[in-house]
Amino acid sequence: MSEIKRTEISELGEFGLIDHLTKNCIPQNSSTLYGVGDDCALLDYSGENKEVLVTTDMLMEGVHFDLTYVPIKHLGYKSAIVNISDIYAMNGTPRQMTVSIALSKRFSVEDMEDFYAGLMLACKRHGVDLVGGDTTSSLTGFAISITCIGEVEKGKAVFRNGAGKNDLICVSGNLGAAYMGLQLLEREKAVFNSISHDHRVPFSPDFAGKEYLLERQLKPKARGDIIKQLREANILPTAMIDISDGLSSELIHICKQSNTGCSVYQERIPIDYQTAVMAESLNMNVYTCALNGGEDYELLFTVPLVDHDKVIRLKDVKLIGHMTSPEQGRHFITDSGQEIELKAQGWTSNL
Repeated sequence: MSEIKRTEISELGEFGLIDHLTKNCIPQNSSTLYGVGDDCALLDYSGENKEVLVTTDMLMEGVHFDLTYVPIKHLGYKSAIVNISDIYAMNGTPRQMTVSIALSKRFSVEDMEDFYAGLMLACKRHGVDLVGGDTTSSLTGFAISITCIGEVEKGKAVFRNGAGKNDLICVSGNLGAAYMGLQLLEREKAVFNSISHDHRVPFSPDFAGKEYLLERQLKPKARGDIIKQLREANILPTAMIDISDGLSSELIHICKQSNTGCSVYQERIPIDYQTAVMAESLNMNVYTCALNGGEDYELLFTVPLVDHDKVIRLKDVKLIGHMTSPEQGRHFITDSGQEIELKAQGWTSNL
């Protein structure tokens, strides 16, 4: 059996590594005049009726991801997607991206080739140009900082603060699957750790029938398809956000910034079959997972009541409730009619 090739990053150096990883970056957008290779990228939006969107996310090993079970190629893909999703959440179109990474000596050139392969796959799928970034060393592990630049037609950016009383609450896809995927990976990691000291015991993770949950956790979608549908249907949401920290947390963001309340209904929350089965096997309430799990990266948005007939025709979009006055509060309505106050219990960093 041949050994896996390992090239130390020190053999290439910082600039050699950057050149190696970005040598195939060919711009896809006319607004990208000059990308990787100089002190700055050069972009041109001056001749278009557009406004510029900018979003940044930082991901830290041991805080946001665990390389025990996250393949590094998937990490590259997901790192790009979480930023691309933010641009879509503003009703924009992603165009450019910069990527900065800090690496310990634990990582090889081949590791970074895999990371960039995943990242570039996400960029290619969404028409994004990689135009710059930075690389440095780390004493602890792997840190990633990504900035995504997008465009939106003037006057068409959608914020979190525009929802009004009686607006309809809509969500794309289904909820809770990514969180269940995380629970599955953590469960198998615990099993592996419990037997790893005994080399006589073979280990094979049990993922049978749960492939969809793994995909939602490791390779999420950025819902540009929903933005396309909204534009084609001539629907401009009054407020929108992507679901990174859980439905409950994101709804509360919209309510606070729009000065409204809300009512969402248990029977309308979209749940995938695998999510329900996994939650039951772990003795967890599947609706709690949907409300508070996070990392679904679906789009949560509100539309005026007059758009009801148009929005119910959208593919993979579910109407889950409506906005109310702030005095009425923020509630999850169970199938039995019980009103439960929504609370932000999504993920927060330990700051």
